[in-house]
Amino acid sequence: MTLAKSDSLSLSRADITFAPFTADHLADALRMSQAVSWPHRAEDWALTLSVSSGVVALAEDRVVGTALCSSFGGVATLNMIIVDAALRGRGLGRALMERVIAIAGARELRLVATTDGLPLYEKLGFVATGQILQHQGIARAATPELPVAVGTVDDIARVVEMDRAASGLSRDALLGTIVKQGALLTADAGFAVVRDFGRGKVLGPVVARDAAIARALMAEAASRCAGQFLRVDLVEEGGLAEYAEALGMASAGGGVVMHCCAKPAVPSEYNTYAFVSQALG
Repeated sequence: MTLAKSDSLSLSRADITFAPFTADHLADALRMSQAVSWPHRAEDWALTLSVSSGVVALAEDRVVGTALCSSFGGVATLNMIIVDAALRGRGLGRALMERVIAIAGARELRLVATTDGLPLYEKLGFVATGQILQHQGIARAATPELPVAVGTVDDIARVVEMDRAASGLSRDALLGTIVKQGALLTADAGFAVVRDFGRGKVLGPVVARDAAIARALMAEAASRCAGQFLRVDLVEEGGLAEYAEALGMASAGGGVVMHCCAKPAVPSEYNTYAFVSQALG
């Protein structure tokens, strides 16, 4: 959960109503994310909403809270959780969370927590399972240590299977969309996507059988984006933070990966080295 700066200091919790999150709320949602210095463009919000259901909190038709639930098979990621700072301590964050948890139903729940949200998520039964390391900066070209090719829509079925094996998420529609929006990079046993996001480009997901393949995909992506702003949200245990820095992407914070109602992981030869985004896993 993130607290947005507000000029609505007279708001009362009793004045709040809730409604389903629709495209009509995107302009206000963008305003709220800009208030907390998130880099999301209107297009980034629209992408997340396209694979999500959610709820907004309203005060006299003004959006003062947002939360989305993105369902990917048996797993849901909860994301874009923002509360107007004027309503801090009045239970609005919990009310939003309870509503998106209800949307998720019996699915395993995942999210990436900010410092503001950690206490609430822990009270709701979420457990920390790892760290996401945000790296960004002006990309520098590098030579991949293994062959990397440019994929096409014909590769999407294989990409979806690798992603599902690595993450447990069924993201056919999402992956199909971002591949069309950006560039798909493929290796013998891995793939990555580079696309427009926020201040420039984002690299993610990066899925591979091992770290050497992941590094090759990252090097190719950085070379294609050389001289441009590039961001990647790395899974800490993948061990590629130092390599990202060598490619021009310095550490820029991150978040805590949390799970609730987690199901036993299915063993896989593939690993996720970078998320699509902190919102979408």
